[in-house]
Amino acid sequence: MLAAMPDSAPSPLSAGGVSPRDGGAAGASPRSGGDACPGTLRLHRADDGALARVRIPGGVLSVDQAEALLTAAARFGDGELHLTSRGNVQLRGLGTECGGELAGLLTDAGLLPSAAHERARNIVASPLAGLDGSPSIRSWLTELDRLVCDSAAAATLSGRFLFALDDGRGDVDALGADVTLIAEGPAGAALLRIGTADEVFRVTVAEAPRAALLAAEEFLRAARNSGAWRVKDLPDDVRAELVTTIGPASGPAVHRPRPRTATPPAPGPHGPAITADVPLGRLTPAQWQLVTDTARRYGGELRLTPWRGIVIPGPVPRPKAAEALHTLAESGLITAPDSPWTGVGACIGHPGCAKSLSDVRAEAGAAVGPPGGLPVYWSGCERRCGHPHGEWIDVVVTPDGHRISHVRGERRDPPTTVGNDPARLAAAVAEARA
Repeated sequence: MLAAMPDSAPSPLSAGGVSPRDGGAAGASPRSGGDACPGTLRLHRADDGALARVRIPGGVLSVDQAEALLTAAARFGDGELHLTSRGNVQLRGLGTECGGELAGLLTDAGLLPSAAHERARNIVASPLAGLDGSPSIRSWLTELDRLVCDSAAAATLSGRFLFALDDGRGDVDALGADVTLIAEGPAGAALLRIGTADEVFRVTVAEAPRAALLAAEEFLRAARNSGAWRVKDLPDDVRAELVTTIGPASGPAVHRPRPRTATPPAPGPHGPAITADVPLGRLTPAQWQLVTDTARRYGGELRLTPWRGIVIPGPVPRPKAAEALHTLAESGLITAPDSPWTGVGACIGHPGCAKSLSDVRAEAGAAVGPPGGLPVYWSGCERRCGHPHGEWIDVVVTPDGHRISHVRGERRDPPTTVGNDPARLAAAVAEARA
């Protein structure tokens, strides 16, 4: 097993500070400057006010924590809550001086266990784990979060670095995290993947969270001279050496190619649980309160998914599931796979982001057509903040119009550019999705 990285003092974060305007998020890139990923202690300025991103490891929230987030959105921001592609929550329209009070509220709710690590707690997890016959990975989630918060070295991880905990179905393994743990049947073993390498390493279930942390710390060693924020940013030779270094120290190698396309939970019932997706990831205060009240009625927990959905683990009695889903649907949430909103996503767009060339959320809504087809994601600029992974239709606003292309993992088909005529644009997107 790899040795722990020596402790080093993390850079202090200033509650209430506001970083330069960047529209709210940044794509992965080498370390050409400071890490600009939003947090809760260093707010980022957008055109609609300051922005805070609250890390929710595994997307798991108690109903009391959900109430605290709603209170924070109402007290300091515009009242709405935005789900991210990592199962986190963004608060927008914040006052620039609210950082200290916001941090205090989140700390009291147990959402900020370590000020030094608040942006390093990026952990996604299979949202249906333990609910539909798949293994539970809750112990991994709890232990990995504790280990990250106890590691001074981990505090220096970029806010872009991502851990994934997969229950074996391949859903979050497909997201291309920097360090992934995969449950492997009932045999008491787990698989450790570094970046997107096809070779994984078998470790014991008990040692899996520590192996994940030590792999992240080893990445920090490798990144010192490369300027990389994430494993994929490392030069090819450095990345290969990193995998070679971690592998023998972890366990035997196993060939297991990473799934290229994630399959999110379909909205509707799943065993004892129910799932609802959120159109464009944006929840009004009333919708968030309804979800929280439903979760309080059935089990007291909710899970946010990396596909901007919400799982209420329950147990929800079968006769009550249809009733609960009907109520959620009436509020505007997606509760069945045949919704025309299924698979439709967009960045925040104009006017919230200074870099966006268009109000892509309004355009996405205007172009919603018959249900079915490939996922589609609308981006107001070339950065494509929050875009999906796997196979999808990429719509990007450019000065010349909307560029539409079919993405298959790392491959992109030749694009088609459509002018700003709404009818033509909607037709072109529908044709591409089909």
